[in-house]
This record gives sequence, structure tokens and C-alpha cells, in this order.
Amino acid sequence: MDRGRLRLPIALVAAVVVAEAAVLLLRPRDGVIDPAPVSVRSYFSEAQLDRARDFRRPQLALFGAALLVQGGLLVWVIRRPPRALRREWRRPLLAGAAAGAALSVALGAATLPVDAVRRARALDVGLATQSWPAWGVDVAKSFGIGAGLAGAGALILLGLQRRFPRHWWAPGGVAVVAVGAAFLYAGPVVLDPVFNRFERLPDGRTRTDVLALARAADVKVGEVYVVDASRRTTAANAYVTGLGTTKRVVLYDTLLEHFTRDEVRLVVAHELAHVHYRDVPNGLLYVALVAPFGMLGIQRLSERLAPGRAGTAGVLPAVVLSLALVSGAIGTISNQLSRRVEARADSYALRLTEAPEPFIGFERRIALRNVSDPDPPRWQEALLSTHPPTIERIGIGVAYERGRR
Repeated sequence: MDRGRLRLPIALVAAVVVAEAAVLLLRPRDGVIDPAPVSVRSYFSEAQLDRARDFRRPQLALFGAALLVQGGLLVWVIRRPPRALRREWRRPLLAGAAAGAALSVALGAATLPVDAVRRARALDVGLATQSWPAWGVDVAKSFGIGAGLAGAGALILLGLQRRFPRHWWAPGGVAVVAVGAAFLYAGPVVLDPVFNRFERLPDGRTRTDVLALARAADVKVGEVYVVDASRRTTAANAYVTGLGTTKRVVLYDTLLEHFTRDEVRLVVAHELAHVHYRDVPNGLLYVALVAPFGMLGIQRLSERLAPGRAGTAGVLPAVVLSLALVSGAIGTISNQLSRRVEARADSYALRLTEAPEPFIGFERRIALRNVSDPDPPRWQEALLSTHPPTIERIGIGVAYERGRR
């Protein structure tokens, strides 16, 4: 058998195996409350379940359609590359940067009709609040930022391919980790303010609660901000982001406005759990473990899709398609780790606040507010979910409540 033909499947299998091994290595082994079995109809009416599914299932189908459109465009460009991608440019790296930026814009523009339909449906259910002109401004900003980043990425990629034609995957893996760390550090202070306004959580009861919870969790929270999410959506959420001096907890203004003090404390405690367990740095460690093997798979697949084009702008569509396929497979695997990490954060929040009833009430209310399916199909959870389904999170609260009796 031709050994060359085995290089691609071996590389792809290695990427998947290493990703699964990294999940097993970093997966929380304790601190997670096993959820009690509960019925979704004990917490949600048939009308509420129908509303969520009638909204989310078509949204998921539209998301899949957008991926198919972009994948089809990439396949078409790979098979019938335009003249600009076949031409030998005097400055191939600059030409590659321009091609990368143009490809980013083209992929974004190709799915604009689908994106508009998804947004119109979000408006219909009251989830989106932003006007169409304001949405258009955000789209233009996203296109500009995406084009700039894609151009820079193409420049780095082609430079590595020309300098290390046979083994560019190795420095490429290092570059992925470096770029990931840079985004974690600089994203909260450079990119996020482009789209939203962030204000320091003002002095008052909520800030006092946050600082008290941080002391109880024995963590340095960095800073706590409120983001004007209500400009775009009625959904409520919170998240922790940043590294080092940019580490911060961010609360949606919709969360502070529409949820009770106990519920907000639970959300804050959940985010503090991520700081307590160093989940953001651990996520970067996961990337460091899987990136080299993922890049090897991307190199082998792009070589098969576009032989002889490495180091030129003509290879970019093949690399982008390979990146989407390989990172999609790795992302599905990494979701196992993410769901376990989020379940541990829920468990920690319950222990820190000792408030199971508000926890259960919050999970129910936020699912209704975000028009989320509280009990999605198992295949959907396995492929796409970064968090446990709502009914499982309610089960964690029920299990904790029963354990206190």
C-alpha cells in the first residue's frame, strides 16, 4: 500500500485521539454534583416547550444552511480558483494577505441572507432588539475586523509554508497557541469595546455581593463590568474573560435588571468558579495540547485538496476548508470538557451560595427568557452544546437541595 495515502487518515485520527486524550486529562474529576433525574414537564409547560423548539430548531437548520453555503463556496473556489489565486505575484505574501481578507469578506457576504432570516426570527420572538441599520453597522465592523485578522493570518500561514514547506504544521501549532493567548489577553480591551460599552459595576449592593463572594471563593476577581447587552438582545447572561491584568467578570445589564439578587449572586458565583478553578488558562492549555496535531491534520488535508499550491494565495481556500473540518471535529470533542467544566461551576455556585431554590428558578427563567430548548436532542447536545442542557442543570440544583435535607 502507498504509504503516502495513509498520511492524511493517520494525521486526522491522531488529531481526534489527542483531542479526546486532552479531554480526559483535563476533565474535572471531582466537585461536580451528579444531577437528579427530573422531568422537563415538571418545570416547563407544553406551550413553553413548543415555543422554544419552534424557534430553536429552524434556527439550527438555518445555521447548518449557512455552513453548507460557505463550504460549497470554498469547494467551488478550490476546484475553479479565480485568476487572482492562480497568478504568480511579485510579492506573494502581500498577495496572500489580500486574498485572505477578500476570502473572509466573501464567506461572510455569502451567508448574509441566511443571517438576516435568523435575525428576523429572533426579532419576531422578542429576543433581538437592535434596529436593522444598527445591525448593519455591526456587520460592517465584523467584516472589517475579520478581513484584517484573516489577512494577517494568511500572511503568517504563507510565510510558514515558504520557510518550512514540509513541516509548517509545527510552527503553525505554536502560532495558534500564541494567537489564542493574545486574543484572551487583548480581546476584552481591544475587540469587545468595538461592539459594546463596558462600565465598571457601580458601588452598591450588587458590587458588595460580588466582592463578598470573591472573598469566600478566595479569588482575585480582577474587575467586574456591566455590558449594555440590551442594545441588541433581551437575553441575559454573564461570562469571565481575559488573562492576567485583563481578567474580568462581565454581567449583562439585562441580568441585573430582570433577575433577583439571589439569582444574580448565583450567576456571579458561577463565574467566580471559573476563576477559582483557572478554567480560562486550562482552556488555553487544551489548545496547546491539541493545536500541533490539529495543524498536522490541516496540512495533510489541504495538501490533498490543493496539491502544489502551498506558499501561494491559491492554497488559502483549501486551508480554510481544512481548518473548518478539523477544528469542527476537535470542537465537538472539546465540548465534552466544556460541559463538565460548566457543571462543576454550577456545583460550586450552589455550594458557595447555598441557594438551590433560586438556582432552579433561575435556570428555568433564563431558559424562557433566552427562548432556549431546555431538553434538546442528545445528538444536538453532543455536537454543539458547550453547557449542560437546562433540565440537567436543574437536576444538579435538585440533587443539591435533596442532599441538604
